[in-house]
Amino acid sequence: MKPIVPSSGINRRVLLAIGALLPAWSELLLTGSARAQTTPEGGPLPSWNDGAAKQAILDFVRATIDQSSPSHVAPEDRIAVFDQDGTLWVEHPMYTQVIYCLERVPAVVAKKPELRNVEPFKTVLSGNREAMVKLPIRDLEKILAATLTGMSVEEFNAEARKWLETARDPRWKRPYTELVYQPMLEVLRYLRDNGYKIYIVTGGGQDFVRVYAQQVYGIPPEQVVGTAGGTKFGYAKDGKPFLTKEPKLLLNNDNAGKPEGIHLMIGRRPNAAFGNSVGDRQMLEWTAAGAGARLKMLVLHDDAAREYAYGPAAGLPASRVGTFTPELYDEAKKKGWTVISMKNDWKRIFTFEQ
Repeated sequence: MKPIVPSSGINRRVLLAIGALLPAWSELLLTGSARAQTTPEGGPLPSWNDGAAKQAILDFVRATIDQSSPSHVAPEDRIAVFDQDGTLWVEHPMYTQVIYCLERVPAVVAKKPELRNVEPFKTVLSGNREAMVKLPIRDLEKILAATLTGMSVEEFNAEARKWLETARDPRWKRPYTELVYQPMLEVLRYLRDNGYKIYIVTGGGQDFVRVYAQQVYGIPPEQVVGTAGGTKFGYAKDGKPFLTKEPKLLLNNDNAGKPEGIHLMIGRRPNAAFGNSVGDRQMLEWTAAGAGARLKMLVLHDDAAREYAYGPAAGLPASRVGTFTPELYDEAKKKGWTVISMKNDWKRIFTFEQ
């Protein structure tokens, strides 16, 4: 999931997505977890077509686990990092966390009725798409602050978990947590089976992703590095201590913030990095700068029939969500990074495909 609004710590990536993509999201609404991964009988990565991308993964793992290889990596040093939105699950037409924030507005207003006739909550409640698109950044910031902060960590986790259990993507009519890419689940498992410790490194909200990371990806909360806001320690009336989520930025985990976040939260340079957009460029560059074998991969969304197609690299439609620019594509080719074509490299995209 773009810079952050410094005054509140709310991820500007989310703010821009609301303004840019409300029409597409609304139109879809009007028109319409660690998922079971069986051990493959035909070898690893069964949802991948044979080709350069699949071979790059196999070759990398083979070289780094073979003790006789000059590229051998000690088990304690095996680190792989994955962006989430657009790399592990669907990010179009709008980031899942943005949808969560918008759909949380009625619940927030129910608890605080005084907001019903106050902007921007009044506009969101009206359902007026044109008016919502015109909301200024400062109003969008109010929406995120109201829906993502001001409650205890436990309250936020419970609300996010409840929403994820009941919300459905308007295109596939399935929970958002089912819109994970089966080929990438196989990569996670393959790396894990070969001694790699897996981290999600996302521009999205760290607390939001931690709610479902264990269930969906088999990745525990402590291995999620995301955009992080502050918390404040306090005591309830009964003396029980708790943490309150505050609109204060601690880590902007996007663009250059990703390698900074990796150093802060992990303390080791990754051996492998997977992304899909300009927000992941510095993470791949940081990974590539290390010695020894390095795996750098970018997912290109070029399958409009089975998922979505956007770039604007490779002549695909431009997008403000998950932008994969021609410049990034050229850098990947020049530096030997592997570009994964959804259309050509993946036999299937989702677990639920027949």
